[in-house]
Amino acid sequence: MSQQKTLSDLKKIKNKILPSGPEIMKLAIEKVLISSRRKPEFIKSNFSQLVAEIEKVAYQIYRKEEQDSVAQAFRNVFSNKLSSNPTKNDFFDLLNSNYSAINDFFLSLSQSRKARAGKAFEHIIRTLFNQLDYPYTSQPVINGKPDFLLPSEEHFRNNAMDSVIFTVKRTLKERWRQIVTEGTRGYLFFLATIDTKISSKQLSQIKNHRIYVVVPEHIRANVYPSSSNVISFETFFEQHLDPAMIRWKKNKII
Repeated sequence: MSQQKTLSDLKKIKNKILPSGPEIMKLAIEKVLISSRRKPEFIKSNFSQLVAEIEKVAYQIYRKEEQDSVAQAFRNVFSNKLSSNPTKNDFFDLLNSNYSAINDFFLSLSQSRKARAGKAFEHIIRTLFNQLDYPYTSQPVINGKPDFLLPSEEHFRNNAMDSVIFTVKRTLKERWRQIVTEGTRGYLFFLATIDTKISSKQLSQIKNHRIYVVVPEHIRANVYPSSSNVISFETFFEQHLDPAMIRWKKNKII
């Protein structure tokens, strides 16, 4: 069995068994929300805690499912070879002869895990926004592609200054610059993250572009307590989004 075919077979079996990201997120969200109250006011006032809990539960579910799918992939790919000639092909011989494929397989697992984590954070925010019944257009093309445009792309086209642009990036690094053009016409621009390593210089640059960084309350309090443009999810709702909702309803926008 060639190294490339071994790698391909391992991936194919693992992917067939491992639940998709949305499936895992649905399980995690249901588990957390079922154990709490689903009322909008509770979700809004505990948004930071819910985000953290859902992320934790989703990761636990994923690692268990990943372990099971990898074990089954190895069992399917190598068991026949071991049984066909047990004296010649013991486990350590197989490990040695397939080392490159196995190494590449676990590298791909690590990469996949990171990609899933970013999508998982966005999925959590989207699901909780839906639970709160906030109106939005998902990933519109407006000289960029933010995750949420509230209340709608149509309203943004008519009155950008009265719209809320909200995008999600699990970690920032220098990627926040990619979204600057998305907020140049909008009056309220918010960037949600759980990144705990944003430098003071970066925060100053982000502030100069009139962007609020939205994080769970425990991150704001412990990591960015003196940064005026870093706010909690709860503050975002109370001081920015909910007042906008009142205004949009009064003006019959929604």
